[in-house]
Amino acid sequence: MRLGRSSSGRGEFRPVYHPAGLDDALRAALDDLLVGRWMATRTLLARTGDDLALRTSRSQVLGVGAARSAVVQVWLDEEPHSVDARMIRARVATHRAVQAARRRLPGAAQLEDEARALCHEAAEAAWDPVPWICLLTLAQLDAGQRRPEHRELPPETLLQRGPWGLLNEAVKRDQYNREAFHRMLQLSTQHGGSHAYALDFARWVGSWAPAGSPLLVLPLYAHAEHYLNERKRGRGDALVHRQWSREDILRDTLRAMDGWLERSDPATRSQLDLNYLAHALSAAGQHSDARLVFEALGPYATELPWAYVTDDPERSDLATAEFLRARALALRNT
Repeated sequence: MRLGRSSSGRGEFRPVYHPAGLDDALRAALDDLLVGRWMATRTLLARTGDDLALRTSRSQVLGVGAARSAVVQVWLDEEPHSVDARMIRARVATHRAVQAARRRLPGAAQLEDEARALCHEAAEAAWDPVPWICLLTLAQLDAGQRRPEHRELPPETLLQRGPWGLLNEAVKRDQYNREAFHRMLQLSTQHGGSHAYALDFARWVGSWAPAGSPLLVLPLYAHAEHYLNERKRGRGDALVHRQWSREDILRDTLRAMDGWLERSDPATRSQLDLNYLAHALSAAGQHSDARLVFEALGPYATELPWAYVTDDPERSDLATAEFLRARALALRNT
């Protein structure tokens, strides 16, 4: 987790990288959590209340931060029946299981089993979508779809088998939950799927997502992943971004701009969604609209998707340079 850079104070813009992004209250709680203090996290989640979309996004960031230490266990030792502490523990266990599997560490399978058990324990809070989202996250570790709940029939013929029941449990609690559908998008290409499957899923979601919903940005993630895969195969053009000017992709981009950005509460916007939209608009030459997105971002940036169009996606400095280039062009051409 790279907590960032700041503006220089001399007129030279420097982006800030922080997982909390535009959420100031989350930033304060996370900073405390990273040094082993959990009280601010408890207070933040209590104040988040029944805003389940916000609970989901905040707990996602807090879970990654808490996975660095035993701070959640300290919290549970003090408050063993805390619903919020159990939920964060499920987040932590899920993150650790996924990381262990990716690194092929010894004991990864055991961590996965433990995480799944803790998710079900957290799901005893029947109103909370987060444990079900954690179970959706763990589904990516079942590459062969051995578990029956990971290969259920889809609601539409163009879609793939997958953990639709787990998704349903999440959306029963929070109908347009951003992370739940992003987890399904990730899975749509993992089990032998193609860009077409991912795009079918993203556009299916976008066909019924309401105005103001971040789900309208989902197709841009599918397009960005396709672009990266094409580059890896030697078929992409990192300089011109030609695909972003295609009529169908531009239509998805402008729909996200008109349907989400212009109709959403600024306090609810994900910095990652804003970066994906800013990139798509910039790559398509829609600099006037891109300027509005960069202004909404303020000082904040994320490495993705900017890293995808650099010569080396692993180099964060190149991602920053691409972000700054696009931002400067948007501000200069309007």
